[in-house]
Amino acid sequence: SEPVSTLATAVLGLLKQQGRTLAAAESLTGGLIASSITDIPGASEQFVGGVVTYSSEAKYTIGVPRPTVEDHGVVSPQTAGAMASAIKKLFGADFGVGVTGVAGPAEHGGRTVGTVFVGVDGPNGVVVEEGGEVCLEKGDRREVKAAAAAAALNLLRRQLRAR
Repeated sequence: SEPVSTLATAVLGLLKQQGRTLAAAESLTGGLIASSITDIPGASEQFVGGVVTYSSEAKYTIGVPRPTVEDHGVVSPQTAGAMASAIKKLFGADFGVGVTGVAGPAEHGGRTVGTVFVGVDGPNGVVVEEGGEVCLEKGDRREVKAAAAAAALNLLRRQLRAR
């Protein structure tokens, strides 16, 4: 799989080309998506901002509906999609990306370590994927975080190309 920095560069290039903006709501990635994008000079024109919504309460604060988390769990496709939508609306961006998952070492809410859900809300609506297949290395939190960030950026890249 491609490194996060390569994917961030590709995503930023597509956003620039299309004159579109991005905001990120990150849970298990802890700001890695925002960090990888802001490593690139000129990112401020396309990247509006990001929030690390590590707790459920933080997710509610940005506008994720409480029933979504209560009914489906923090680590769920529904919550990833709701995070993407909430951050897009809160920051007034063209695209919102949301990522939630289990970095380990223990499972969370019945979800195994390495389970990741990524969501993108853009002009074509909300798209959510399980990023877990890229998170096969379950021993290292940093590797799970990097794989989750890569899965989110890859989904975003595909949505930008699909316009």
